[in-house]
Amino acid sequence: MKEKIIEAINISKYFHDPSTIQVLKEINFSINRGEFVSITGRSGCGKSTLLYILSTMDTDYEGELLIGGVEMRHRKEAELAKVRNEKIGFVFQFHYLLNEFSVLKNVMLPGLKLAKYPEKELEQRAYEKLKMLGIEVEALKLPNQLSGGQKQRVAIARALINDPLIIMGDEPTGNLDKKNSEIVFDIFKELAEVYNQALLIVTHDNEFAKRTNHTIEMEDGRIIKM
Repeated sequence: MKEKIIEAINISKYFHDPSTIQVLKEINFSINRGEFVSITGRSGCGKSTLLYILSTMDTDYEGELLIGGVEMRHRKEAELAKVRNEKIGFVFQFHYLLNEFSVLKNVMLPGLKLAKYPEKELEQRAYEKLKMLGIEVEALKLPNQLSGGQKQRVAIARALINDPLIIMGDEPTGNLDKKNSEIVFDIFKELAEVYNQALLIVTHDNEFAKRTNHTIEMEDGRIIKM
């Protein structure tokens, strides 16, 4: 029996300004541990709206969302913030690294917030994540001393620091050239296959999507193909 990491059950979403529009229509799917899943579709099809709900950042929806078998609706914001920090690793189109901190410290930040490990142990874990992604030699540099591709690898290391149940990405290769997009794809593939990590990636890149385990294609707020 595969372990379900995230499950969307009949998720619908409405915008009410100025008139009521349904932007998501009865979305149903689940992702198991070790699965690498992409969401594709034209701009405005609802994929980013769906990602906001799945990441618990938007709580105004109908239906059910389970993360690690636990229902997320009607939970207090403090509980959801803890879920986001502990259970979900985020990788965005822009890396959002802080230039005043070293690469190593940037990777440590979500771990320092969670406070599950002593700082020394966390530092060691952060270094191991950087090593896993082949950029440990950059650990003491500042982010503005790195290339775009290296920055995105640091962002992935940061997303992994708390050993999340799932990595969620919003166009994580959207700002990269072909070579660095390939590197990021290969990292994600290795995370799924070697480290049994679940990944859910929103992407416009059809070549990227084609090579993931499963592709969820959206149109007008619905899943039209899986």
